[in-house]
Amino acid sequence: MIRTVCLLILICPTVLFAQQKTRDDKVREDRAKVESEGFWIYNDLAKGLTEAKQTGKPLLVVLRCIPCEECVKLDDDLVDQDPAIQQLLQKFVCVRQVSTNGLDLATFQYDTDQSFAVFMLNADGTIYGRFGTRSHRTEWFGDVSLTGMAKALQGALELHADYPNNKESLAGKHGPKPLYPSPEKFPSLKDKYTDSLNYSGNVVRSCIHCHQIGDARRDYYRSRNTPMPQRLIFPYPHPKSVGLILDPKEKATITKIVPDSPADRSGFRSGDEILTLDNQPLLSMADVQWVLEQAPPAGGNVSAVVLRDGKRVNLTLELAAGWRRADDISWRVSSWGYRRMATGGMLLAALPAEERQEAGLTNPKQMALKVEHLGQYGAHAAAKKAGFKKGDVLVEFDGRTNLLREADLFERGLTKLKPGDKVRVTVLRDGKRVDLKLPMQL
Repeated sequence: MIRTVCLLILICPTVLFAQQKTRDDKVREDRAKVESEGFWIYNDLAKGLTEAKQTGKPLLVVLRCIPCEECVKLDDDLVDQDPAIQQLLQKFVCVRQVSTNGLDLATFQYDTDQSFAVFMLNADGTIYGRFGTRSHRTEWFGDVSLTGMAKALQGALELHADYPNNKESLAGKHGPKPLYPSPEKFPSLKDKYTDSLNYSGNVVRSCIHCHQIGDARRDYYRSRNTPMPQRLIFPYPHPKSVGLILDPKEKATITKIVPDSPADRSGFRSGDEILTLDNQPLLSMADVQWVLEQAPPAGGNVSAVVLRDGKRVNLTLELAAGWRRADDISWRVSSWGYRRMATGGMLLAALPAEERQEAGLTNPKQMALKVEHLGQYGAHAAAKKAGFKKGDVLVEFDGRTNLLREADLFERGLTKLKPGDKVRVTVLRDGKRVDLKLPMQL
C-alpha cells in the first residue's frame, strides 16, 4: 500500500511534536511494513525496472517523501480505500519512491512543488503519462480524483498494449537534459546529501525532498547572478491559467472555458475531450501541464485534437508572449524562496478595492501591494531590518508602478536584479509616502 507521505517536514510541527515516536522511527516502520506486505517495491527503482523487463508489465512509480499525517486524505482516498484502483495496480510493477536521492532527473521530470507525482512507464524508460496536479496549498479535489487516477492507469495499460507502435507519439513525454543528472549533484546539495538514504543514522535528514530540487535549480541561477528563466519562476502552468477548466474525474475533458482566455480564443469548447496535445496522448491533467511546461514563455502554437460530438476536431492553442504569468504561484513552496530573494521576507497581497479607494489609488493599473506579513528571522527579516512595516502598501518598486501582483514583483526581482542590489521602494504608510531601500538576496 502507498502510505501517507508529505513533501514538507515543516508544515506539520504540531502533529510531529504530539507524537512519541520520532520521524526516524516512523520512516523505518513505514519501510518495514511496506516491504513485509510485499506488493510495493520500496525505494528501489533499479529493482522495479528489472522486474518490469522480466514480466513485460508497465512500471508505476509513485514519488512520495517521508511520511506525514497532514497528507493522509490524499493517499487514503486515492489508493487505500479503492478496490478498482487496487485491481489496476496488479497489472503494473509498482515502486514507491520515498526520496529523490539518486533520482534520474532526465527521466523523472515533474512539478516539484506538488505533494506527490505518479509516473507510468515502459521498462525501456518510455513515459506513458503522469498523474498528480495541484493548484492550492491544501485543497486537491479540483485537480485529482479516484476516478481520474483509475482512468489514467487504464489509459497507460492501453498505451502499453500498443507499444512500440505508438512510441513516436510518446517521445515528447521525455524532457530536455537536466542541469544535473540527479539531485545530490546540484552545488547547493552535493555537500549535504548522498545518492541514498542513511537508514543506519538520521534517515530523515538524509532525505532530499522534492521541493529541494526546485530550490536547487533556482539557487543555481541566483548564485551566478544570472537572470532566472521565466519557466522556472512560473513552473508547470495549471491548465486553468490558459482558460481550460478540466474535469478531475476524466483524462482531459473540458468542463468550462474561461472567457477571453487563450483556450477561448483558440476555439476550445466546454465538453471537448482533448485526445492529444502537441501530438502527445493525454492520460490526465498532469499530462496537459507537462505539455504546457514545454511550451516556450515567448509564446507559440500548440496543436490539439479534441473529440467533439463524436467527431475529431483539430485545434491550435495559441499562446501569446508572457502567457505563463497568468498562472497563480502563491500556493507554491517555491514562493517562500522568492520572498527571501526578492521581497526581503514580505508576504504581499493586492490591496482590496475598498482600501484602494480610501488610499486614493483610483487607477486600476497603479501598483498597490499590502504587506500582510513581515518575516522576523534570518534572511526573511531583511525587509523588517530595512524599515518596512506590516500594513505598508507598496506603490513603486525599482521605478515600476505597474507590478500589480506579488508574482510580478518576484519576476522583476529575479530577472532584472541581482543579489546585493538595493532597490528603492515607495510605500504608503498612514497616508504618507515613504521611500525605503530593499536589499536583493541570494
